[in-house]
Amino acid sequence: MHRHQIVIVGGGLAGLRAAVEATSLGADCAVVSLVHPVRSHSGAAQGGINASLGNHPEGRDDNPDLHAFDTVKGSDYLGDQDAIRIMCQDAPGRIYEMEHWGTPFSRFDDGTIAQRALGGAGYPRACYGADKTGHYLLHTMFQQAIARGLTIYDEYYVQDLVVEGGACRGIVAYNLRRGTLEGFLGDAVIFATGGSGRVYGRSTSALINTGTGVGLAYQAGVPILDMEFVQFHPTTLYGTNILMTEGCRGEGGYLVNGQGERFMSKYAPNFMELAPRDLVARSIQTEINEGRGIEGKPYVDLDLRHLGEQVIEERLPGIRDICLHFAGIDPVETPIPIQPGQHYSMGGIDADYDGHTQLEGFFAAGECACVSVHGANRLGGNSLLETIVFGKRVGETAGKYVLGLEPRSEEIGSRAVADGVRALERRIEELTRRTSTEDPYEIRRLVTETMDDYVQVYRSGDGLERAVALLRELRERYPKVGVRATGLVFNLDVLRVLELERMLDVALAGAEGALAREESRGAHTRLDFPQRDDERWLQHTLAFWTPEGPRLDYKPVVIDQFEPQVRAY
Repeated sequence: MHRHQIVIVGGGLAGLRAAVEATSLGADCAVVSLVHPVRSHSGAAQGGINASLGNHPEGRDDNPDLHAFDTVKGSDYLGDQDAIRIMCQDAPGRIYEMEHWGTPFSRFDDGTIAQRALGGAGYPRACYGADKTGHYLLHTMFQQAIARGLTIYDEYYVQDLVVEGGACRGIVAYNLRRGTLEGFLGDAVIFATGGSGRVYGRSTSALINTGTGVGLAYQAGVPILDMEFVQFHPTTLYGTNILMTEGCRGEGGYLVNGQGERFMSKYAPNFMELAPRDLVARSIQTEINEGRGIEGKPYVDLDLRHLGEQVIEERLPGIRDICLHFAGIDPVETPIPIQPGQHYSMGGIDADYDGHTQLEGFFAAGECACVSVHGANRLGGNSLLETIVFGKRVGETAGKYVLGLEPRSEEIGSRAVADGVRALERRIEELTRRTSTEDPYEIRRLVTETMDDYVQVYRSGDGLERAVALLRELRERYPKVGVRATGLVFNLDVLRVLELERMLDVALAGAEGALAREESRGAHTRLDFPQRDDERWLQHTLAFWTPEGPRLDYKPVVIDQFEPQVRAY
């Protein structure tokens, strides 16, 4: 049994920023992570992090209110405006903090942090470090955490959230390295576990992004919010779906179809390639669906050749490296074949802008949480910002919470956590002894195929009904799966079977929410309901876990500054 005042699950930017803040307040914190923190998916972010610094010559008059308006408009008015305003107001301070901590941002000639435009923004406000922004931020944050003596437990898979007496008491985890099952007792637990992208097959997400944290909170009774809103990044490398950063278009890259046309002039003549991601993804998919892909194939070209080798090597070196190694092409000489792919989960654990959830002692931040600052569609550059803004806020909230508690007996929560460890022991023992009639890898394949086929860029009532039926059938088959390998040291067979249960729950919640929402808004596009319907659907979807499947409810969107308008690009 491990004992810490705050147990943080997830070692990416949100989790580490929470740890840095809570530790600075004097709280005893530990981070529990499936991978070493610098291998977290935060490091894959490329294009930039938004803040209204006004460093770019074309953005001198940028300010937090303009940033907030772009975010609200980009969200198709489903974002909560109080949380959005906080994020945009806090942004400059968080950027300068990261700069002072040593983040190697790219620079303009005058020494200020370089900024560029990303999709949906009225101003070039994305601060960047070449095309490795997330990597630079993550390593800087990890250094700050280590400097504060943070305790880190890496290569642990968290399987249970322990609840006793209406409050969160800790977690139960599988230590892959040692092959042991261990309990973590805490006065507070923070989830910063990332998104749910791997419920799709064509995804930019890391293999660890299976939605485990969202699913654990969901099954523990915490509602999850807006799971039907899934962002499809317009430009993922055809064949592997590796991310081709929005910075490619921010630097002036073109999207070209099989007829040699810069087709965005038909869909967003004012913004062209820098329209919001949902609009660009739909535009690319339309070109492909109507037979205007390259040589009739399911992709179009991202053309950077006109930028020249010097610009590509200075500002997009990672993209060039990926293309050389994974596609065998040099973007200096050859256009990049791209197609839309799942990229980001706008939905997640229902949490407020200080990280509170409906469960006492349980907090959430980052992509696994839905604050909601992204609403129906996230702007490029706002995900990295969300992690450090709300990571800091949740760390401060949880730190003050645990430091303000009256001293309590070690007995509180200890028995419940110990019981959770024993329950996991029995579960794994049962899996290894069971004569399996179902292959977990076949079920996993069918989950991702179902989401790829029916809960995609374009959706229909018939397709979503099919997805719900298939996912419910797979959920019924899951209890019959087993594992082949019996040892517990790095038993990925056990790991994949355990995380599959959460994938099924998360995928079903998203499909059910999408079927119920009879409108098109942001990244949720219904062919049978093509218009946004503010009268009926200007509201958040809440999903509550039940053994039979999700129970849906709704709550209002916070609108206190910008009234909904028709988006025009």
